[in-house]
Amino acid sequence: MFARILFLVASLSIPSALRAEETPAEKVGFAPRLTIYLAKGAPDACGPGCNSWIAIEGEIDRDAAPRIRRFLAGVKDTQRPIYLHSPGGNVEQSYAIGRLLRGRKAVARIGRTNATACAAGTQVDAACLKVKNASGEVEAELTTRNAMCNSACGYLFLGATSREVAPDAAMAVHNSKLTFVVHGHPPPQAVADYRQRQMVTADRDRVAYVSAMGISRELNDLIRTVKFEDHHVLTRPELYRFGIDTRPLPETTWTLEKEARPFIRKIALERKDNGASFRTMEWRLFCENKDRARLMFVREFDERTAGKSTVVMMADADKSVAFGRYPARVGKYEVWSDAVRPDTLKAMLAAQHLQVGESPSTSDGKAGPTTFDIGTTGLEPAWTQLLASCPAPTSVPKPAGPLPAAALPSVSVAPAH
Repeated sequence: MFARILFLVASLSIPSALRAEETPAEKVGFAPRLTIYLAKGAPDACGPGCNSWIAIEGEIDRDAAPRIRRFLAGVKDTQRPIYLHSPGGNVEQSYAIGRLLRGRKAVARIGRTNATACAAGTQVDAACLKVKNASGEVEAELTTRNAMCNSACGYLFLGATSREVAPDAAMAVHNSKLTFVVHGHPPPQAVADYRQRQMVTADRDRVAYVSAMGISRELNDLIRTVKFEDHHVLTRPELYRFGIDTRPLPETTWTLEKEARPFIRKIALERKDNGASFRTMEWRLFCENKDRARLMFVREFDERTAGKSTVVMMADADKSVAFGRYPARVGKYEVWSDAVRPDTLKAMLAAQHLQVGESPSTSDGKAGPTTFDIGTTGLEPAWTQLLASCPAPTSVPKPAGPLPAAALPSVSVAPAH
């Protein structure tokens, strides 16, 4: 009987701490309706050899799943990566979309797509949404910086078989909220009992869905502890332990940062203790003049070492940047800085990977050389842009200090909109 007089909508909405204040017209920063479109950018925009992707962004509305299903049916390339940027929305729709992605064996990442035609707008105004909803590919730029997949978006994301959360993106979770629209005047106890039954059903459905996606039950246990009014941004060890993103070295592309003194940034997270912790590392490439560059390497200090490691970055055996043994210590970070010769920079721009080698001197006297590779995606186009702002080689720049402007990593700052 009460099924006829109570209309239930199960929904998740984002924590206010990660959202801009709402206006009567729209929720600032996100379209009120989930939008999906084809995007195309510069070479390697979405990874080596990839310049085309699918963008899914905005709030997950109550009619989102059928719309997404129709769109994906027309995209034959099932491995075209999908980039998500969403505050969340309707839970049941997110489950349905997640199952669609699982059926496609989709590759999903968290990232913001910025349509070139909307550069003067907000990316969610009427004119820009018209561009994104038109047929064909939208010329765009892609960034993971401050991108988010929160609340119900996380369930959608879990549906993909390949999932990547960049070091400068975020995935946040919290418990669900049931919203009722009550018709008539049913007894308060009947409404309370119905609410309780639906909460139990909603919890059971979430457990079943997350388990079907191959994710650790620990994620459900965590979600239950986070109030609807709050949020919890998943840490990198949690992303790894729950089976959401199990890469041993998550990294960003090389990206031009248009600060007062422009530079190129790359961030990577090094897995430690079998995934129990990750160490933040950041590279910043500065242009001192058109013939000389400076590379800065910043990372979290490892208390288990004596702080006297030899660090080298190599493009090949003969082209390397040697940082030496004595970094500057700033808070919990250690910072190296060294000049980059023109021939070394040329080799870096041409390489597909750069090798980072370290010979630590530990407190127990045991040295254990280690090496790992990082990608160079984005480095060459970013350097081309940075070079345009460099002074001519005939000018005499001020001596570079050991800590260029804005030295410390900003990856620890939670994305905010």
